[in-house]
Amino acid sequence: MFARTPRLLLRPGWPEDAPALHAAISDEQIVRNLATAPWPYNLNDAETFLDLPREASHANFLIFRRTAGAPQLVGGIGLEQTDTGSVEIGYWLSRPNWGLGYATEAGHAVIDIARALGHRHMGAEHYVDNPASGNVLRKLGFRSTGRIAPRYSLGRKAQVDAIQFRLDLADDDESEVMPLLAA
Repeated sequence: MFARTPRLLLRPGWPEDAPALHAAISDEQIVRNLATAPWPYNLNDAETFLDLPREASHANFLIFRRTAGAPQLVGGIGLEQTDTGSVEIGYWLSRPNWGLGYATEAGHAVIDIARALGHRHMGAEHYVDNPASGNVLRKLGFRSTGRIAPRYSLGRKAQVDAIQFRLDLADDDESEVMPLLAA
């Protein structure tokens, strides 16, 4: 599956992306806000992540900024199944790409894909000390559930309080981004 937005290309990660992925994500400030990325993050971690099997209904993408030349890796975004069977969105951006609207743009594309895949609801969380992620979620139409729960951060090697959000896809305004669904 691929998606194209006005400024971005979302596509699955390939083995040859490992060096660029490692370079983009190996920043402690990024990893500390993720649940499943270890710190320090090394090239082997990138290779292992890119080699993970993916279910079609839980798409994961690398985010590339479209340029006049080769696209540049700026982050990652995807859908994961939770322990309760629901789907959750997660994302990250490399530090030079913070504050440019890329997470929101990529998030709209992934919400469209989730809708096309038949998901009716999505969850999301952000650690309480990462309010910028909460701002992105609200721009995407997520609503706080009013719950804060501990969630393990592999990068911090600790439980961290996380604010929980939910998005009902049937109630969500459909975005103008059309995902390109391809096998």
